[in-house]
Amino acid sequence: MDRLPEPAARSSESDALRRLIDLGIALSAERNHDRLLEQILLGAKELTNADGGTLYLRTDDDRLAFEILRNDTLGVAMGGTTGKPITFPPLKLYRDDGQPNHNNVATYVALSAQTINIVDAYDTANFDFSGTKAFDEKTGYRSKSFLTLPLKNHENEVVGVIQLINARVPGEATVIPFSESIVPLVEALASQAAMALENQRLIQDQRNLFDAFIKMMASAVDAKSPYTGGHCQRVPVLTEMLAEAACQETTGPFADFKLTEDEWYELQVAGGLHDVGKVTTPVHIMDKSTKLEKICDRIDQIRTRFEVLKRDVELAYWQAVAGGADAEAEQEKRDKELAALDEDFTFLATSNVGGEFMADAHIERVSRIAKRRFSESGEEQTVLSEDEVMNLCIRRGTLNDADRKIINDHIIVTIQMLESLPFPKMLKRVPQIAGGHHEKMDGTGYPKGLKREDMSVTARMMGIADIFEALTAADRPYKAPKTLSDSIKIMGFMKKDQHIDAELFELFLRSGVYRQYAERFLLPEQIDEIDVEKVLGAPAKTAAE
Repeated sequence: MDRLPEPAARSSESDALRRLIDLGIALSAERNHDRLLEQILLGAKELTNADGGTLYLRTDDDRLAFEILRNDTLGVAMGGTTGKPITFPPLKLYRDDGQPNHNNVATYVALSAQTINIVDAYDTANFDFSGTKAFDEKTGYRSKSFLTLPLKNHENEVVGVIQLINARVPGEATVIPFSESIVPLVEALASQAAMALENQRLIQDQRNLFDAFIKMMASAVDAKSPYTGGHCQRVPVLTEMLAEAACQETTGPFADFKLTEDEWYELQVAGGLHDVGKVTTPVHIMDKSTKLEKICDRIDQIRTRFEVLKRDVELAYWQAVAGGADAEAEQEKRDKELAALDEDFTFLATSNVGGEFMADAHIERVSRIAKRRFSESGEEQTVLSEDEVMNLCIRRGTLNDADRKIINDHIIVTIQMLESLPFPKMLKRVPQIAGGHHEKMDGTGYPKGLKREDMSVTARMMGIADIFEALTAADRPYKAPKTLSDSIKIMGFMKKDQHIDAELFELFLRSGVYRQYAERFLLPEQIDEIDVEKVLGAPAKTAAE
């Protein structure tokens, strides 16, 4: 009949099992890579009462890279969260001739997937411990017992190696061999550790893929138009700068504003996808650099019509002279009419460029010019069509009402696209954050007419970032880039009209975020001085007020 273990031994084994369970739970919950690696190694050291240990991870080029290194006697702590890099070169699993490297115990374990328990490194001929002996001679340390275990994932692939050094008698410094009875427990820990590492790697791979997809979509939107390149990259940067400023506040309306790691990622994703709906916007609308542009700029067609008008003036002149009219008087009349035609066309070409404002007098002049008639292929018609008149009379920019609706619809498409994606719980607010940057605090924005209280703080932040980027952008074809002071002045009016969040706008200015962004993205000639107090005027009222 087998003897039962002594009570003390049973207690020790029970404690080890409980500790193994606790470690398994901790490993499955840990999301930080460096902390996970440390928990694995420190847990293995604790279970075996080892003086030191090293954790290696297998690289894609078949090496074992040092990740964590600990030695209590020598007071060494490197890698992981210590901030002290491990400078030792990785161990090659294969020699230069392609043969497996079985000389080193760590590489042997990685290749064989077997656990190796060595009683004394100085008394074994199976592995080369010359490097260990040189280290001992240099430091005065005595490396003796070694327990080296593979970390195997669910496909039985070795993803790393744990090497423990010098098991000790509990409460003493005496070095002893690693007990065979503890090996299964450490192997169980190694198995759990490998699964935790693999899960973390898979999660990170998925995140890397998703991040790459976001960047690809943002780049696709920016690449679609040479006039808005970089917009989808700059808006997220500015939004995050404003969020960081809010997180640093200790008083005022944002004293309690904080973002968790998941919320930061959610904001990054929303920023990267905030204009994804523009992939459906027709290029000739997105790139409409002049009022008359469609597939091509129709000002060239109008130029041809004016050449016909000028031809008719020339013909009338020669016919009059041939009929006996006074040549000098007819020439003066001809030159005057040609000059008038040139002036009218130059005016139309200038109006076609677009700008911040078109006066009523200019609109009336377009209408008068449009009534000029010319003959083409025997058919008489006006020099401008109704559609051309309508476009040339656009008061601001280059977009007419129909164009602007198409442009504005990109946010509806953005929301529809994002709401169709099965975002995990941590990213559920992405459609709301990304889809709210055209809303206004008074409810007059689009597409949902949301008011301030209906929007998250981060959505309101993105609204400010989107406007400031658009005002200061130097890549718009219909306007010169605005200076910092002009842009802030316009946003000051928008704050008074409750188009942007007053508290966030104040934070935007007082924190200096506007200038940090300007120094990074604006042209030197755009950056001028801002009188923040003058722009803000009275302190911003809170929502409760």
